[in-house]
Amino acid sequence: MNASEDDRTPGGVRVEAEDPVGSGVAVITVDRPAARNAIGFATVEELDSALDKVAASGAAVLVIRGGGDRAFVSGGDLKELAAIRTHADAVGMARRIRRLLDRVAGFPVPVIAALNGHALGGGAEVAIAADVRVAADDIKIGFNQVTLGIMPAWGGAERLALTIGRGRALLAIASGELYDAPRAAELGILDIVVPRPSFEDTWRSLAQGLAATAPGTTRAVKSVIAAATPMVHQDLEANAADAFAELWVAEAHWAAVEALEAKRRNK
Repeated sequence: MNASEDDRTPGGVRVEAEDPVGSGVAVITVDRPAARNAIGFATVEELDSALDKVAASGAAVLVIRGGGDRAFVSGGDLKELAAIRTHADAVGMARRIRRLLDRVAGFPVPVIAALNGHALGGGAEVAIAADVRVAADDIKIGFNQVTLGIMPAWGGAERLALTIGRGRALLAIASGELYDAPRAAELGILDIVVPRPSFEDTWRSLAQGLAATAPGTTRAVKSVIAAATPMVHQDLEANAADAFAELWVAEAHWAAVEALEAKRRNK
């Protein structure tokens, strides 16, 4: 379901719930069609508030998805993030969004990323912060920040390594390769891939099936698995943010951004 222009908030985030009191499914949608669901400053604040609402609702399962069928999340909003020019500001941005995605990764109930469209760069970091990734078979996913002379800044590098292994994660990030859905499933980046016509029914059935278990079950299962394989590593935040900021303020990054903008203008 797409929101009308009048219904959209500045950050494009909305929350829907199906009988969320203790046993239902909550859905957070990022719907910014003009920016291909990219994450801007307002989006970050609205996502934080949305997580607060879901936590207070007592929902048993959370689903995160993008609006439309072109993009899950296309990364950070380059038009907004271009205002960040200093090392200190780049560190602050990286830490702010990393902590948001740490909330997603550490959320007390299972989180499903429903990839309705491509998940690129920061969008792939949002997806890998979820517990389970369900995707339509025509989407692509890639940690392709290297094409802009930077690296994943929001905890995605560490989470990807924990998900698919160190070597595969290094290759994925250093090459910036975009994987089609079947290949991403082979690597373990995606968990479930289905034909586009059955995508909506699949993720909804999965979420509803998990939520239909005995009260408290999803929280108990999530807590045990999270303890065994923690996806939040606050001790790594400072070094990761600093490494990212060094790349962000470098001339190579801004040259790549300018080249991308020129390419878009000439289309």
